Amino acid sequence: MSPMKSSSGLNENIAGMLCYLFTFIGGIIFLAVEKRSRFVLFHALQSVTVFGLIMVGHVLSAFLPLFGPLVASLLSLLGIIVWLLTVISSLQGKWLKLPWVGDFAEKQLRHL
Repeated sequence: MSPMKSSSGLNENIAGMLCYLFTFIGGIIFLAVEKRSRFVLFHALQSVTVFGLIMVGHVLSAFLPLFGPLVASLLSLLGIIVWLLTVISSLQGKWLKLPWVGDFAEKQLRHL
């Protein structure tokens, strides 16, 4: 567990977990509120990116004839798995870096 406090007043691990618990919206809120914790900012960026991509994928899958429902189902399953992994790991104070998305979030963090 992370004993450090974020600028929101919450422990870093709790704030990081909330970034994922409320998926895309939680990430946006903590991007707006957080001023100093790189841990929370990383998880907020990663949350916005991964769940934003999944939402876009769901929208695009509606335009796929025949395979659209299958793609949407697979995206839903992926979303649930990613959500569980990220909520649990951030609550434990871990920097779980997702493939591709984690690298993107890390690069963006350097510019904040």
